[in-house]
Amino acid sequence: MKVVVLGGGESGCGAAYLAKKQGMEVFLSDKGAIKDHYKQFLTDNDIEFEEENHDEERILSADWIVKSPGIPKKADIIQKIQEKGIRLSSEIEFASEFTNAKIIAITGSNGKTTTTSLIYYILKNDGLNVGLGGNIGQSFARQVADENHEYYVLEVSSFQLDDIQNFRPYISLLLNLSKDHLDQYNYNYEEYALAKFRITENQENDNFFIYNKDDEMSKSLLEKLEIKARMIPFSTKEPLPEGGFVKGEDTIVVKLKDEFSMKIDELSLMGNHNVANSLAASIAGKILEINNESIRNSLMTFQAVEHRLELVSEQDGIKYINDSKATNVNATYYALESMKTPTVWIVGGVDKGNDYSEIEDLVKRKVKAIVCLGIDNQKIISYFKDKKEMIYDTSSMEEAVKTAKALAKKGDTVLLSPCCASFDLFKSYEDRGRQFKEQVLK
Repeated sequence: MKVVVLGGGESGCGAAYLAKKQGMEVFLSDKGAIKDHYKQFLTDNDIEFEEENHDEERILSADWIVKSPGIPKKADIIQKIQEKGIRLSSEIEFASEFTNAKIIAITGSNGKTTTTSLIYYILKNDGLNVGLGGNIGQSFARQVADENHEYYVLEVSSFQLDDIQNFRPYISLLLNLSKDHLDQYNYNYEEYALAKFRITENQENDNFFIYNKDDEMSKSLLEKLEIKARMIPFSTKEPLPEGGFVKGEDTIVVKLKDEFSMKIDELSLMGNHNVANSLAASIAGKILEINNESIRNSLMTFQAVEHRLELVSEQDGIKYINDSKATNVNATYYALESMKTPTVWIVGGVDKGNDYSEIEDLVKRKVKAIVCLGIDNQKIISYFKDKKEMIYDTSSMEEAVKTAKALAKKGDTVLLSPCCASFDLFKSYEDRGRQFKEQVLK
């Protein structure tokens, strides 16, 4: 079988490696430059590749094409592949064909990385043989090629779900929905939401689908969709006969066969949204029959993900928090909601069609000053200029952190939660977060 892999990053190289190990004829093509360490990996494994070019004739002669999630659906080469009717899969689809492991797949607009990492931690802590992959860590395909895990916990994006055919997780989770990546979905929120719901489309009645009962778009689509998996809800707003919920104001409860409960202030993760993430993760743990004590221990000792509400340091009584992974308004909503002290908010970058009215009330109540960080901050400044007296325009991380430090007083918090993509000034949200930490620690 001839397999062509498009994209020479982590997922592409992993897919090419797995194809090679399966005895397939494999060729990798990247329209851009491939990083040196990936080129070395491909060379070491005798995998043919090209960069800064797409050999269309060779690509279109494939039996199966594996596409990296970063390649837009509207790209010319993708249109030509679809016209020819060649099977086009994401790396998670491709890799799932070569493992019998139980897959726990997590999607949603926000909280994916945290919840995926937390579920992996719960399983690992309990001694299960588990791998972590998808949009996080080492590629799923490379692990399937080299490691014989019984479970995989995968963070899955809508872009990966766009290119599935048979992908069928044992447990799927849809954490929440908010307007994100709409430029890739014809600016249609429902089209984007339906892409997320594809996580459950191949599940059968011996599988599980964990969903957020408080999420309006999920509720609306669940009335139209036929879900075959056993559905288990979680809610932070109402008690439930089965699933996960908040009891009173201080306890999380999961009812599934038996009952699990613990105090919210014992959770290692801060903020209301992380109560929801902890409920979802606990349900997954209960489905896999992990005992209550083990789940409780994991929820108490888990360390937050880098760049997601990460406490960098406390200096002169001012807390500095790195939430660089907040690349949309909804993610920043959760960050602002969890702030307990007056906040100097660093925001800005590449706007993805943001509607700032969703956080207007929180900004009025919680934010004492806004520090814009980006090449073009005009949209943010225009929106908030009549709502906040102190708004500052900066174009480097050093300038933003110095400005924030000058504005903050003892007892305040400086929060980097940009609401926007990072590509105007930074290589990635990770690069932005690391630069923030460097400047703070300076």
